[in-house]
Amino acid sequence: MSKYVLYTDGGARGNPGPAAAGAVIYDAENNKIGEFSSFLGVATNNQAEYQAVILGLGQIQKIINDSSLISASRVNAFLDSELIVKQLSGEYRVKNKALQPLVAKLRKMIDEFAEVNFKHVPRENNKEADKLVNQELDKQR
Repeated sequence: MSKYVLYTDGGARGNPGPAAAGAVIYDAENNKIGEFSSFLGVATNNQAEYQAVILGLGQIQKIINDSSLISASRVNAFLDSELIVKQLSGEYRVKNKALQPLVAKLRKMIDEFAEVNFKHVPRENNKEADKLVNQELDKQR
């Protein structure tokens, strides 16, 4: 079984405002496999956070590139958004209608893996993903 560690962050300058997503992926031995970012256009902070997780899991799927291997893979995802972690863990409901399509897309992606765990980390432990978000937003100026 393959194991991956994923750090994601999403952010918007203004809420809503110009937004970006960032993801950093490590293998089980803590070797960085890749870092990815995407400009999202205008979005809220929470939309950007969800898009970051979608970006990260999508990149892991591309790296694995075999559905039978994806279904045997485990991902530990670390986010600095406690709200998103609690929503994805089922502790909080997603009431915001604008987030529901993102959550539905993400749940389908999660189902393709053997296991995806979400953990909250302090912002200072998520600096690489945060840096990617800010670099992407700075490029858009």
